[in-house]
Amino acid sequence: MKSFIIKTRLLLETIRNFLLEAKVELRKVVWPSMKQTLASTSVVIIVVIIVSVFLGFVDFGLAKFVKLVLGY
Repeated sequence: MKSFIIKTRLLLETIRNFLLEAKVELRKVVWPSMKQTLASTSVVIIVVIIVSVFLGFVDFGLAKFVKLVLGY
């Protein structure tokens, strides 16, 4: 029982130290401005749309090719 209590206290102390260190590190983070965030988000959305359209055309073309080859 004594061993369990010691292990529990050690675990809680480790968790506490981790959270304190994480808090210190988060204070060092340079967060992007709203303008940078919107610009990055816009780029991601545009790239996703372009890649989706491209893959849709490739999928459509390959489906037609497979149907042609297999004779469906």
